[in-house]
Amino acid sequence: MDAKKTTALLGIAFIVFLALSYFENLFFFGVLGDFLRNPFLAVATLFVHNVLVVSLILLGMTFYVRLVMLDFFKREKYGRIVLEHPRTFAVTFAVMILLLSIVRASILIYGTLSLADLPAMLLISAPIGIIEGYGMYLTISKTLGRTMSTKDLAFIYIIFFIAAIIEVGFINLLVAVTAR
Repeated sequence: MDAKKTTALLGIAFIVFLALSYFENLFFFGVLGDFLRNPFLAVATLFVHNVLVVSLILLGMTFYVRLVMLDFFKREKYGRIVLEHPRTFAVTFAVMILLLSIVRASILIYGTLSLADLPAMLLISAPIGIIEGYGMYLTISKTLGRTMSTKDLAFIYIIFFIAAIIEVGFINLLVAVTAR
């Protein structure tokens, strides 16, 4: 199969999985409270959710790299800048995704976005955010740098598994402390 057809199939797959992720998110946030009562089920659920998110990011970034490599953005003055500076973009994108995730969690917990509660949410989310942010950074950086290998992907998934374990432990600790 030629490069243009492969890129088109990647784009179609990305759009289909992006649409499916909407329903996965509805399901995930709908059942998360019930799953948190069972630590093993909570770890598995969070891990699968995070793997799906990072895999969607990987698919999207791979599609973007293929578009750039096919000179789809050749008329654009800065069309290749993301590929020329993958680490900078990876840091920026990972921080942006983490901040949006924290804001969304704040809205789910409090029902609204309260600027007074945002610093507490950032502080509470920092340990898990650092680990998940590193996993996202590696995914984006290696994909844009075109150096992703199966070993790298396995390492990234292990990072998200460790993050899921820590997150469930941290949530259970917070519930135990606030229940007193």
